[in-house]
Amino acid sequence: MSHFAFVVFSIVAFLCYSAHAYAGQGWNDAHATFYGGGDASGTMGGACGYGNLYSQGYGTNTAALSTALFNGGLSCGACFEMRCVNDEKWCLPGSVVVTATNFCPPNSGLPNNAGGWCNPPLRHFDLAQPVFQQIAHYSAGIVPVSFRRVPCQKKGGVRFTINGHSYFNLVLITNVGGAGDIHAVSIKGSKTGWQPMSRNWGQNWQSNNYLNGQALSFKVTGSDGRTVTALNVAPPSWSFGMTYNGPQF
Repeated sequence: MSHFAFVVFSIVAFLCYSAHAYAGQGWNDAHATFYGGGDASGTMGGACGYGNLYSQGYGTNTAALSTALFNGGLSCGACFEMRCVNDEKWCLPGSVVVTATNFCPPNSGLPNNAGGWCNPPLRHFDLAQPVFQQIAHYSAGIVPVSFRRVPCQKKGGVRFTINGHSYFNLVLITNVGGAGDIHAVSIKGSKTGWQPMSRNWGQNWQSNNYLNGQALSFKVTGSDGRTVTALNVAPPSWSFGMTYNGPQF
């Protein structure tokens, strides 16, 4: 097989896999509100641990998910396409794609239909204000939406930010394409074998092994079962607080 034919085959295989992975995940009903202000500055940080959403590449196309969608944090990084529906007064045409970057907590003091929008079992998206205004008028406040899971399209590779200290390596994984949400991570030092990491919170994964002075490799598995391996992505001279780029899904 020629190199060109192999490349074409690989691309077609990837597209077929992506289509299969999200086949059957049709449109679902939910509601959407907005938060964070006109510049979305109030959306920074959040329960997924991504920190500054601008510098991390997520921008303002982001959403906080209700309990029914957040999956205890495992949905962090997942991408959703949505459109405003069934409200001619407030809806705008078209759809948007957003990444899950935060949690919308329930408010047991308010009824589900009057302020307790994120109470279980409601499916709700609290969107960054700029992306909300792409599908609905600002004055609407809350609108009905249809949504579906879609593959995440990200520029550049998967990023690994190493925080913590010796014997407590806390790795924030961002800019994940494909499924977007990570369900398993393994780490390998240049002097060790592969070791599973545990999810601490959001998309922060931890290892309690001493790995200082070793080149670090990672295996990252998304919710669709696909795995990307980043070999020696961090050199032996890595340091806490630094970010290292690996391959993409």
